[in-house]
Amino acid sequence: MAVPKVAVVGAGVIGLSTALCITETCPSCSVTVLSDRFSPNTTSDVAAGMLIPHTYPGTPIHIQKQWFKETFTYLFAISNSAEASEAGIHLVSGWQVFKNTPKEELPFWSDVVLGFRPMSEAELQKFPQHQFGQAFTTLKCDCPPYLLWLEKRLKATGVQMYTRKVADLWELHSEYNVVVNCAGIGAHQLVGDKKLFPIRGQVLKVHAPWVKNFIRDGDGLTYIYPGIHRITLGGTREKESWSLSPDPGTTKDIFDRCCSLEPSLWRAQDIKVKVGLRPSRESVRLQREVLSQGGVKLQVVHNYGHGAGGFSVHRGTAKEAAHLVGECIAAVRGSSSRAKL
Repeated sequence: MAVPKVAVVGAGVIGLSTALCITETCPSCSVTVLSDRFSPNTTSDVAAGMLIPHTYPGTPIHIQKQWFKETFTYLFAISNSAEASEAGIHLVSGWQVFKNTPKEELPFWSDVVLGFRPMSEAELQKFPQHQFGQAFTTLKCDCPPYLLWLEKRLKATGVQMYTRKVADLWELHSEYNVVVNCAGIGAHQLVGDKKLFPIRGQVLKVHAPWVKNFIRDGDGLTYIYPGIHRITLGGTREKESWSLSPDPGTTKDIFDRCCSLEPSLWRAQDIKVKVGLRPSRESVRLQREVLSQGGVKLQVVHNYGHGAGGFSVHRGTAKEAAHLVGECIAAVRGSSSRAKL
């Protein structure tokens, strides 16, 4: 078999990081990224990019923790390098606050982030509506910079990127040996996954450079995430809503909620509204599949359905997907060598 050809469908944070991991684990492969949208027009460009995991009910906790730990370790190294500003990766400290003490005072990720501890009484005075809180330092990926940095890394290793709408994975069988499905919410139509559904997120990107700490309400609906140049204010979680049009009433509601947590935001300027559809399911779909038609087989790896937690686990799931691609290539090589016998 000549050089194995791999196509990655999707160019959000999952697709690009998966392509990068494939080039690292299988340097002999020819990798191509195909997508109808690249940054700044992906769902990942709307995301705040904060490393605070969201729990997937259908995925064992130890696996979720492994994905998060691998992602945190990878990004922490970038944040500690000369690449940090170009990649848009930085440490940010802050608070997660609760109106009532949560059942789980120590989340599974508490020993992965830095300096996790309960908030003091003095700190809680900043949040009179809340009784309990957690203070910690985590990482944030600013987008588009992080996606553009990933694209630059891919191009440097010879990865080709093409704007192409893939309507059916099978259409790629004559060009590629392995296809990796990182289509996000697009997988709903691409592979007919009825377990995948959108959770609409509307956020505001504002200019308020005096706000340095993140603040997140424990219910996950209201959050203030400072980036390098702009602050992301959120948000919404609207299940099964496909609308990408900003809602003015929602914009006002988000702004009011965030100002109740951080009153200085009333002076925020240059408010931009963004909407994204989180690709959600009970568990991330991370598995191999063999498609076949008329005796012809196509090796496929699925890596999608990360919902609101994609940035928190993207590197961990990309590494696992790249490992599955290695298994697919071994299977293709095995069948081609048998065919020669």
